[in-house]
Amino acid sequence: MDDITDRPIEAQSEKKTKKEARRYEKRLVKLQVELSHLQSWVQKSGARIVIIFEGRDAAGKGGVIKRITQWVSPRVFRVVALPAPTDREKSQMYMQRYIAHLPAAGEVVIFDRSWYNRPGVERVMGFCTEKKARHFLEALPRFEAAIVENGVTLLKYFLTVSEDEQERRFRRRIDDPLRQWKLSPMDLESYRRWWDYTRAYDEMIRMTDSQLAPWWIVPSDNKKRARINCISHILKSIPYERVKFEEPELGKRQKRPSGFIEDTSPRNVVPDIQGSAGH
Repeated sequence: MDDITDRPIEAQSEKKTKKEARRYEKRLVKLQVELSHLQSWVQKSGARIVIIFEGRDAAGKGGVIKRITQWVSPRVFRVVALPAPTDREKSQMYMQRYIAHLPAAGEVVIFDRSWYNRPGVERVMGFCTEKKARHFLEALPRFEAAIVENGVTLLKYFLTVSEDEQERRFRRRIDDPLRQWKLSPMDLESYRRWWDYTRAYDEMIRMTDSQLAPWWIVPSDNKKRARINCISHILKSIPYERVKFEEPELGKRQKRPSGFIEDTSPRNVVPDIQGSAGH
């Protein structure tokens, strides 16, 4: 048998890549099964959970959220990604539109960006004054403490990505028609103003990292590793219990009604363009 060192470098690399991909998928599925158990417990116990995802643009927040919600019910795991505020919302208290989305019993609410927009994006881009941003940061620990003391589990994750990796992902979005929609003018501005965002995020985390609502940093240059690490941490942070699945009986299907004739009149049917190749 040939020694592996005698095989072409490309073959060794491809084999390693496939092995790593299989390992990742296997670990991800196990974690997603546990998320299903978490869902059952949340429904039965009436637990209320808030998970906040913040981080650099192109750090992979959406990818983590997608894997969390892939095999659970959107009626239990609810994703909140708010657009820019309307004129009416601008006239309200800043936190008002976020409070409306906090969970009721039996819900997990995932914020894809959150009230931390104010000391992050809004502060850097000049949508709020320095005075307002600092006042907001000073008030946030009290607001989050009130959430936790009300019985809500609050988890906060900040995804980091290096300058080089962020640039690589942005360039991929520019080149790939399937990803171009992800690239916004705000993304390009965040790329140009890396150090302004760095200063804002550093102060944001420092001033709002508390015992009741700590920040958890997720290194995300490796997207798959970040997903596994983050989902695993979420599951370890919530003291859920497995709920026994009561296997139902399907029972018997009703008999065809006597004399019933199905309607065979012409109907609009979606054309089968795949044909036998889809089987």
